[in-house]
Amino acid sequence: MRGVLLLLAATLCFSITDVWAKILGEHIPVIEIGWIRYVTFLIAVLGVNIRQGRMRVRVKYPVVQIMRGIMMVASMLLFIVALRYLPLADAAAVGFVSPLLITALSVPMLGEVVGLRRWVAIVVGFVGVLIVIRPGTGAFQPAAFLVLGSSLAWAFASIFTRRIAGREDTSATMLWTGVIGFVLLSIAVPFDFVLPSLPHLGLNIALGTLATVGQYWMIQAYRYAGAALLAPFSYIQLVWSTSAGYLVFDTLPDAQTLVGAAIIIASGLYTIHRERVRARTRAAAA
Repeated sequence: MRGVLLLLAATLCFSITDVWAKILGEHIPVIEIGWIRYVTFLIAVLGVNIRQGRMRVRVKYPVVQIMRGIMMVASMLLFIVALRYLPLADAAAVGFVSPLLITALSVPMLGEVVGLRRWVAIVVGFVGVLIVIRPGTGAFQPAAFLVLGSSLAWAFASIFTRRIAGREDTSATMLWTGVIGFVLLSIAVPFDFVLPSLPHLGLNIALGTLATVGQYWMIQAYRYAGAALLAPFSYIQLVWSTSAGYLVFDTLPDAQTLVGAAIIIASGLYTIHRERVRARTRAAAA
């Protein structure tokens, strides 16, 4: 129960930060929003390491760490840009394609075996994406492809995370994530910088702080409960995003978006179920 509650709190944090990012995107360049967010994140990570009396810097797989950090920055920037043009619920719905992309990428990048039923689930999930974005119709928003790009970058980051899971110190990985994002965005931010007003600066710092808290709570959630149990609860973020979109921006997803989102979520849940079955089978064989 503690793990579930922590995950629900984390997804609520992420939905709130999406709202703030959408608001800030109308006033501040995306690169700058991301830079301030990473500054806040890096300060928090350094503060925790100093408080614990240790500073783990050395890693065994620096190239993988760098690629992971780059993909996480790309995922964040693409999603923030997409929020300028898409309702929160639509962006969240398309973003849930990430588990399907992770499963597909695990074949060439991790050498995992994906059975026919999971491939069918992946295809069905992408049908759900097409239902949401409606290409070729008047309701089509090209920004939906930015969310797909964000989801793809996140899937790559997740694959890189799997490759170093259990082999790298978590504190060192968090530090490398913060440093890589800070360095990349620090190089880019001078070319597109707008002096923010104090309210916008405060909101951006709050965004970075809440996003960091959400990441911490998510990590803690997986300490108290297994991934198979927690995965279905992550989709509650669509409820948070829909509610926030209505309360803040007075927008609600239409029936077609809800149908597409339901198909994506169902495909993701089935994929998670099949991975759990395979894990049990491997454990029994061992």
